[in-house]
Amino acid sequence: MTVYFIGAGPGAADLITVRGARTLASCQVCLYAGSLVPVELLEQCPPGARLVDTARLNLDEITAELLTAHGAGQDVARLHSGDPSVFSAVAEQMRRLDAAGVPYEVVPGVPAFAAAAAALKRELTVPTVGQTVILTRIAQQATPMPEGEDLATLGRSGALLVLHLAARYVDRVVAELLPHYGADCPVAVVAMASRPDELVLRGTLAEIAEQVRAAGVIRTAVIMVGRTLGAEQFPDSHLYSARRDRSCQLP
Repeated sequence: MTVYFIGAGPGAADLITVRGARTLASCQVCLYAGSLVPVELLEQCPPGARLVDTARLNLDEITAELLTAHGAGQDVARLHSGDPSVFSAVAEQMRRLDAAGVPYEVVPGVPAFAAAAAALKRELTVPTVGQTVILTRIAQQATPMPEGEDLATLGRSGALLVLHLAARYVDRVVAELLPHYGADCPVAVVAMASRPDELVLRGTLAEIAEQVRAAGVIRTAVIMVGRTLGAEQFPDSHLYSARRDRSCQLP
C-alpha cells in the first residue's frame, strides 16, 4: 500500500499530469480538498473508490484516514491543489507517515504561479531585466514567517515576487513594497488561474489595491510584482543566439 501525494494542478481538470491521472485512476481511496480541487478530477477515480473531502478535516483526522487505508492494504491518492512542493502542507503529513512506517510517493503538478504566468502570457525571467523569482506569502492570520523573509527584506532584492494567500491583504502588500519597487512597478493579480472564472488584473503598484477591492478578489489568487511583467525592450536570450559558440555542444 502506498500514499501518493498528487499535484492536481492550479484548477483546470486537464492540467493534472498524465502520471497524476494514471495514479489517481489506480487508487482505491482518494483524499481531496473539496474547496480547491476540481470535482471533475474525481471522475477519474476507479468505480467504488472511497472519496474523502478533507476541507473540514484537521491533520489528525486526515492522518487517521491514511492509516486506515494502509491497514486495509489500499493505495491512497492524496490530491493537493497546484504542486505539492510549495504551500501544500504535505511536510507534516509525510512526517506522520514516516513515524507510522507508511510508504508514500510524490507526483508533481502544475503550480499556481505557472498557470498565472500562462494567463498573463509572460515569461517571468527576462534577459537583463530579471532572472530571479521569489515565491512567498505574508504572515497574516497564518504561521509566522521565518526571520528575514518579510516583504520588506525580500523586496530589497528587486526580484519578481509571487505572493500566495495575500489578495485579502493587498493594501499591506502595497505599503511594504512601495519603498523598494516604486509606484510605477508593474503588478498582476490572477485569481482562479486556468479555471472558467479566471480573472486577470493588471496595473501598477500604486493602483492595484483599488482594482483588487473593486473586483472582490480575496482568495485563490496570486499577486505578482516585478519589472519583468512589463518588460518590452530587452536583448534576445543567449540560449538561441546566432553568435553563441555551439562547438562544445553534444550531438
